[in-house]
Amino acid sequence: MREFKNSKVEIIPIIVPDHTSLKSINYYLVKYDHELILVDAGLNNNDSLHALEHTLQCNDLSIHDLTAIILTHHHIDHVGLVNHIASLTPIPVYVHSESIPRLKRDDSFLQMRIEFFSTLYEQMGCGHTGRKQVNYLQQAVKKNKELAIHANLQVIDEKNKLFGFEIFEVPGHAPDQIALFDRTSNWLISGDLLINHISSNALVEPDQSGKQMHTLIDHMNSLHNCLSLPIKLVFPGHGVLIEKPMELIQKRLQGIEEKAERILLLIQEGISTGSELAQTYYKNKYDTQFSLVMSEIIGHLDYLEAKGRIHKDMKKGIWHYTA
Repeated sequence: MREFKNSKVEIIPIIVPDHTSLKSINYYLVKYDHELILVDAGLNNNDSLHALEHTLQCNDLSIHDLTAIILTHHHIDHVGLVNHIASLTPIPVYVHSESIPRLKRDDSFLQMRIEFFSTLYEQMGCGHTGRKQVNYLQQAVKKNKELAIHANLQVIDEKNKLFGFEIFEVPGHAPDQIALFDRTSNWLISGDLLINHISSNALVEPDQSGKQMHTLIDHMNSLHNCLSLPIKLVFPGHGVLIEKPMELIQKRLQGIEEKAERILLLIQEGISTGSELAQTYYKNKYDTQFSLVMSEIIGHLDYLEAKGRIHKDMKKGIWHYTA
C-alpha cells in the first residue's frame, strides 16, 4: 500500500478486504514528529490484527512502538483491536466525549438507549417488528459486555490540534464521529462520513439525555462543513481513497434531496406512518435490515419536517405525517 508523506506527517493506510458491502475495513498508521499513532483499529479478528502487524513489520516497527490511538467513532469495525493493543502497551486512546458511555458499555446508558428505541418504534407504528428489534438490543447488552473498552480513554478537545491534525466534529453516521484534517497537504481522515462506493447511513441515536438526535440533518451539516475545507484527498473508513471529495459530497447531498422527494410523494399519496413508509419504500429490506431502514426513513422525515414540507400528528400513540 502506498504511503502518503509531507513535511509534517506520514499516513500509512491499512486496508483489510471485507466481503460485505463495505468492501474493506480501513485504518491508518500515522507518523508525526516522534509519535506513532493508530487512527481507528479495525475489527477484533485475526485479519485486522495480521494486517496491522504486517504493516508495522514492513516499516521496521511493532505494536510496542505505538504511542497513541485515535478513534473516529465508536462502531465495532473501528475499535476492534483497542483492547488487544492496550493489553500489550498502555497507551492513551483519544475519543470524542460522546464515545465514553458507548465504548465503556455503560449499563445505565444502554438501558436508556433501549427505552428510547422502544418508544421511537412504537411511535413510528412498527408494532411487532419494532418490539423484536428492541428485544435484540436487550439481548445484545447481555451478550456484548465483554466488548467494553478497558483502555485509557482521553477526551479530545476539538478546539486544539492533535498530533498536528485539526479536529472536526462530523456527527450523523455516529454522534461521536470526528474527522482529522492535515492542512499541509489538505488530507482528511474521515471515519465513515464519506465512502466512495456507498452512501454512509445516518443512524438514529439518542443523545446522553435520551433525546433523539436529528442525525440525517447532522450528517448533511457535516458534509456541508467539509465543502468549506480545501480537501484534496480523503482517507475513509471503508473502500478506496477518495481523490475527488468535493464532487462526491455534492453527489451525496443531492442523493439525500432526491430520496426526500420520493418519500414526500408517498406521503402525498396517503402513506402516513414511518413503518408504512419504510415497508413501501424498502419492501423486503424492512424485515432484513430493519434498524438501517428505519434510520433512513426517520432521518428523511426529520429533514422534511424541518424544511416545513410535512407535519405530524399523534393518533393513538403513533405519529402520522401529512404533506
